[in-house]
Amino acid sequence: MRTRKMAKLAGAALALSTVVGAQLVAPAPARADTVRDLQWHLDALKIPEAHKITKGRGVTVAVFDSAVDPTTPDLRGQVLRGHNVSTGPIDGWGRDGDGHGTAMAGVIAARGGGPMRALGIAPEAKILPVAYGGSAPDGAVAEGIRWAVDHGADIINMSFGNPGRSSPEVVAAVRYALDKDVVLIAAAGNTAKGAFSVTKPANTPGVLAVTGVGRDGSFSSGSARGPEAALAAPMEKIMAPRPTSDNGYGLDTGTSDATAIVSGVAALVRARYPKLDAANVVNRLIRTARDKGPAGRDDQYGFGTVDPLAALTRSVPAVTANPLLADAPTGPAAGESAQPLPERTGNDGPAVSFGVTNKTGAVIQGALCLLVPVAVVVLVVVLRRRSRRRAPAPGAGRPPYPPVPPSGPGFPPPGPGAPPAAPYGQPAPHGFPPAGGPYAPPQGGPQAPFAPPGGPYAPVAPPPAGPHATPAPGQPSGPYGPPGAVPPAPQSPPAGAPPTGPAGHHQ
Repeated sequence: MRTRKMAKLAGAALALSTVVGAQLVAPAPARADTVRDLQWHLDALKIPEAHKITKGRGVTVAVFDSAVDPTTPDLRGQVLRGHNVSTGPIDGWGRDGDGHGTAMAGVIAARGGGPMRALGIAPEAKILPVAYGGSAPDGAVAEGIRWAVDHGADIINMSFGNPGRSSPEVVAAVRYALDKDVVLIAAAGNTAKGAFSVTKPANTPGVLAVTGVGRDGSFSSGSARGPEAALAAPMEKIMAPRPTSDNGYGLDTGTSDATAIVSGVAALVRARYPKLDAANVVNRLIRTARDKGPAGRDDQYGFGTVDPLAALTRSVPAVTANPLLADAPTGPAAGESAQPLPERTGNDGPAVSFGVTNKTGAVIQGALCLLVPVAVVVLVVVLRRRSRRRAPAPGAGRPPYPPVPPSGPGFPPPGPGAPPAAPYGQPAPHGFPPAGGPYAPPQGGPQAPFAPPGGPYAPVAPPPAGPHATPAPGQPSGPYGPPGAVPPAPQSPPAGAPPTGPAGHHQ
C-alpha cells in the first residue's frame, strides 16, 4: 500500500517536472522516480557527505521573498515568526500564488526524512521569513534587510532582483548588515526575465551575487552575468517544496534556486565555524570554490562553483575585510594571518596590506640620510653653546696676580723670584691686562699659583729646569703635567724685545 502511494507521488512529481515556473523543461530521467532522486544538486555538491560534518544547527537564514508556509511538511518546526515589508501577513507566514518563498526556504532547510521528502542543504537551520508582495522597491529592500539584521539573522537570502543600481538607502542597509556580522546573498538574475547583467541588490558592494550552472557544471544560458558575480551554483530543474502544487513539490530553474543553495552552504559554514565572522564566511566560500572558465574571477562563474565540502574542511587563512566590498583592497595574500586559524579562516579573496612599495622605502631612506647629518650638526652646536654658557668668567677661580714692578731700560732688574714681564707690545693671556701693564702675567702660559708666605702677593718660584725636575714640596704640578714630566722648551723673545725670564704656555 505504501509502495503504491509512493509511486503515485513520484508520478505526480514527474508530471510537475515539465513545468518550471512559467518555463517548459525536459522531463526528468526515467530513473528519477522519487523526490530525493530529482534533487540532483545534492549529489553533485556531495551534500550527504557534508551532513556528516554539520547540518546547520544554530544558524538562522532570513528568506527575503514572498511569504513562507510553515505548515509545509518539509518545513514544519523550521520557520520562525517573521515580518512583512508590504501587504500580506504581518509575520511573513502564508501562501502566495507560486509559493516561491516556500520553495527557497525548502531548498535551504527542508527537513528531508525519506525518498519522497525534499532535503535542504542545511536541514537543521531555521528560516526567518521577510515577506514582500509583488515587487520589492528599494525602500522595502532596505527595510527588510535592517529588520532581518535586528531580529537575529545570520544570513539573508534574496532570491529576487531588479534592473539598475541600488539606491543609497539600500547601500547603507547592506553596510549596516555587514557591520552587524550578517552574510548577504542575492540572485544575479535570469535572462528569461530580461536580466542579462547582474541585478540589484546582488550588484551592491558586499553582497554575494550568485550565477547559475547546469547539470554538467557549465554556465547556464539562463543566468545573468557580470563583474559582480561571486559564486555559481546549480540552477536548472531544482526540486523543492511547492505548497500550491498538487503534490506539494515542483521543479524550478533560475538563479533564485542557485542563491538558496549558496545560502544553505553558508549556513553549514556558520554552523561548522560558529566564531567565524561574516567577512570570513564569504571569503571561505569564494576561496574554496572550484575555479571555472578563465583563471580567477570572471563574469560568469565569479570565483567558481560553490564547493560545500571544501568550504567545511579546507584550511584557509583569515582575512580582515570582506573581499566583496568595493573599497576592499585586492591581492590574494594581503591582510592574511601568518598561520591558518581554526575558528577564523578565510578564502581566496583579497585583504589589507600594510607594506610599503620599494619606491616609498627609497624615499624614506634618502630622507633619513639627509636628516641624520643635520641632526648631528644641530646637536654639536647646541652642546657647544651650553659648554660656553657653563665656562667660568675670565679670571674666575684664579688667584690674584701681584703688581709687577716696571722693567726695561732705566729700571733695575727684577729680584730673585719676581715674575718676568712679558715683552712690550705682546698680547697678554686671555682675561688679563695687556702686557706691560701693572698686572701682566708671565709670557707664554698660565700663571703658577702663589703661596701666602712672603707676603700676600709673593709668587712661588717656578719649578726647576731639567728633564726629571719635580715640583717643590707642597707645590702642585701646574701646567707642566704630572711629576716627572719634562717642561716645554723656553721660547725666545722677539727680536729687539727686552730680555725676560722663562716663558710659559698661553691658555
